[in-house]
Formats: sequence, C-alpha cells, structure tokens
Amino acid sequence: MYLLNELLFLSPVAVYVALRVRSLIARRPLKDLFIAFYVLLALGYPAVERLAQRPVHGVVRFSVLAGYCTLPLFLYLVLAVLLTDAVVGVLRLSRVVSPETVRRPSFRLTRLGFVLVAPALVVAFGIWNQHHLHVSEYSIEIPRRSSPIESLRIAFAADFHLGVLTDPHFMEKFVAKVNSLEPDIILIGGDMAEGRREDAIEKFAAQFRGLRSKYGVFGVPGNHEGYGEHRGDFFNRANIRLLRDEVVKIGDAFYLAGRKDGGRVGDREPIAELLRDTPDDLPLILLSHRPIDLENVSRTRVDIQLSGHTHNGQLFPVNFITAHEYELSWGHMVKQRLHVFVTSGVQLWGPPVRTAGVSEIMLINLAFR
Repeated sequence: MYLLNELLFLSPVAVYVALRVRSLIARRPLKDLFIAFYVLLALGYPAVERLAQRPVHGVVRFSVLAGYCTLPLFLYLVLAVLLTDAVVGVLRLSRVVSPETVRRPSFRLTRLGFVLVAPALVVAFGIWNQHHLHVSEYSIEIPRRSSPIESLRIAFAADFHLGVLTDPHFMEKFVAKVNSLEPDIILIGGDMAEGRREDAIEKFAAQFRGLRSKYGVFGVPGNHEGYGEHRGDFFNRANIRLLRDEVVKIGDAFYLAGRKDGGRVGDREPIAELLRDTPDDLPLILLSHRPIDLENVSRTRVDIQLSGHTHNGQLFPVNFITAHEYELSWGHMVKQRLHVFVTSGVQLWGPPVRTAGVSEIMLINLAFR
C-alpha cells in the first residue's frame, strides 16, 4: 500500500491530475485551496502509517482511520480525471461535442463535480463493503478413499490483521457468523494480529476461543506473524492448533497439512518432503498462507489447498496486478485434480476500504465419493 502511494504521488500523472483539476476551478483562491488539499491527500497515508504504530483511541483513532482513506481517495481521484479526459477526448474526436461546449462554465462545472464526487462515492462503497462480512459457499467432491465419513463442512478464513483500529464488534460478529454455519472444522489461514498492545492481543485471543466445531480450529502462520512481540503465541492463546510444515490425522477421517509461510525457495520444506511419510488412505487438505507453489502441489496427492494473503488486491484496479502475480488471486479453481481456494480475507491491512473482492468467510462443503 505504501508503494502504491509513492507510485501515485511521485509519478508525472499525479502532477498532471493536480493541474487538470485546478484548471477546472474558476476562482483563484479555490484553485490554491485545492492544491493544498491535494498535497495533504497524497501525504496522508505515509503520515498515519507512522502514527498508527502507537496506541490510538478517541479522536486520534478517527483521524488515523480518515488518514488511511486518503490513499484510495487519491487513487480514485487520479483515475476519475484520466477517465473524464479520455471520454471528453473521444467525444471531441467523434464531434459529439464541440470545443466551445467543452469550454462552457456549466460543462466544466459538471466535469469538476464528477472528478471530486465520484472518488468519494467509490471510497464510501469500499468502506461499506469492507464492513459487511460475506459467506462464500462452495460444494465439491473429492475421493473418499477409506475415510469413514461421507462429507465434511469447512469454515475457512484468513487475513484478520487484528489491531487497535479493528472494529470493537468485529470479532463478536465473526465468531457468531462462523458458529452459525455449524462447521465440522475451522481453518485459519494466517496474518492474525497487528500492533503490540498486550490487552488488545489477549482480548482477540479470548474471542477466538468462542469458536465451535466438531474437529476444532487449526491454522498456519502468515507473513505478518513474523512482526512484533506477541505473534508467536497468539495461536496458542486463541486455542488454534498451529501447523508449521506438519501433517496431522483428524478423527481418523482425513489428513490436514499446514505449511510455514514462505515467499522464497528454501523458506520452508518442499511439499513432496512434507508429505513423504503421509499414507495414501485418506483425503488430504493443505493449508498454506500464500497461494504459491501450485504446480508442485498439484503433482502430489493433496486434494484441496486453502490460501489467503492476496486480499484480491483490495483496491480496484490493483486486483488485476494480483491476478497477474498469482495463478489464482481469489475464488476457486481446479488444477489437474487439485482444488485450490483463495480467500480475499475477512479484514484488510492499511486502508479500511475494499473495492475489489469482499470480506469473506469461505464455507466449503466436501462430499467424499
């Protein structure tokens, strides 16, 4: 997210957008006021990133949340200006509108209104979208082998990023929603907590302990588990069985494998080595924070891989970048015989705005055939 801010603010496009909007404003004092607002908008995100590292509450908390929203607002202001310029250019080339019409005060005012209001409406939708927890339900069949059960109901969630800016009622809603699904097992895909406040970490862990399922709650670490003081024991406090390059048999009905997080070769054990001593008698489910190494996983006997990490880009059109970077950035796909699921996450890191994807819990209904 910080890189996105730098790319926007330091690019010639950002300067062009500032001058373009300024040219649409009629009065000189308002022109100068807009430029000051534009600079504050561009600098807002890196400024609050530093402020958010400290305990925040009350007015400061609201200010940090507002500051985080400056990045998506800046992004969509840039896109709105480029879009209107492109549309007006096409209309002029096709002679639908004349140069005289484009220069009219009413036309310029309408254009100015769009480039200022549209980004605010998009960000408002993104805030609403982020705060509405959605259940994405899937039903698939996998080989039963010698399992004594015929079906399995999985609740899967990842990318919580719990911290001082988390909605105070979020975890209550999450636990109630998951328990209402009556899952057989709950799987957690990593990136659990942000910040260093002991009281906040313990509160979230206690709320996690309210989750209920037949086989329990299992999870794997994400890349954010390496930051801060309390990440290592959060899973234990939350009664989440943490799997790090480990395979466990669940209820004599299926195997569950969990991988360490690793963005580079050598960060974790190769998948073939991890599964080398696992018998071929039961279905096998794999938890991996990042949706990588799919080619190698598809060559093993893994039936399902569950991942998160991508947030589906979080902000449109960044989702096109994550779609290019990952074979699957969000949703479900079948690679050879391997079913891959990637969630866009229950929460976000940075701006509390989601214009790509949804805040979701995945509910996966497995039929063993």
